[in-house]
Amino acid sequence: MVLANIATLVLCNLHQAAVLLFQEPEGGIGWDPISLWKQMGFLAKIVVVVLFLMSGWSIGIMIDRALAFSAARSQSRAFAPAVAGALKDGKIEEAIKVADRNKKSHLAKVVAAGLQEFKAHGESAEQGEGLEASRRALERSVAIVHAELKRGLGGLATIGSTAPFVGLFGTVVGILNAFKGISGAKATGLAAVAGGISEALVTTAIGLFVAIPAVWMFNYFTGRVEAFDVEMDNSSSELIDYFLKRRNTRR
Repeated sequence: MVLANIATLVLCNLHQAAVLLFQEPEGGIGWDPISLWKQMGFLAKIVVVVLFLMSGWSIGIMIDRALAFSAARSQSRAFAPAVAGALKDGKIEEAIKVADRNKKSHLAKVVAAGLQEFKAHGESAEQGEGLEASRRALERSVAIVHAELKRGLGGLATIGSTAPFVGLFGTVVGILNAFKGISGAKATGLAAVAGGISEALVTTAIGLFVAIPAVWMFNYFTGRVEAFDVEMDNSSSELIDYFLKRRNTRR
């Protein structure tokens, strides 16, 4: 009987605590997104708008890079065996045409630059000067394609590093509004600080929500770019080796 009374008392206390925790404070302040937006101050609303703009920008970069990298990967898989077959038969023109049909491939862009430089030197292409010119063309092409692959990643890194601080600014504004509420109401109850505290929590949460995916995707895309760099360097080296073997065969 005593245990039953104690259990009943504990349940009643838990119920009262839950009601006090989740009930709306005086003044009709709610915790749904619309109510939170309405009770925010002007500066807090600016912070939220800026964070959403940053989120939209980062999502756009993610989609753009994901599509570009997917196209580069798929076209490179089709390009590599096709160009290898053409070069094996000594068909430079055919290899260049294969590269032109795969313009989104990072390997095609690099190999095409080397082949076109090799072709431009004509009969002297297999001499030392022609090979060196082809090597320089490959190096320039690798640098250009690397910059194209990294396009937008700087913005993604900026968003990932600054979004938490933008949210922190909103947190400071919310805390200031909470103290302002205490000062204005001459009280320290939940109703006096609820608006400012909600601003602080919401802006902090949105800042983290924007920053965490941006950092994750920046690291992921950076890894992909490094892998593409290795593939381009290997392709450049293999093409130079092909030119050297071609020169030795002609002698």
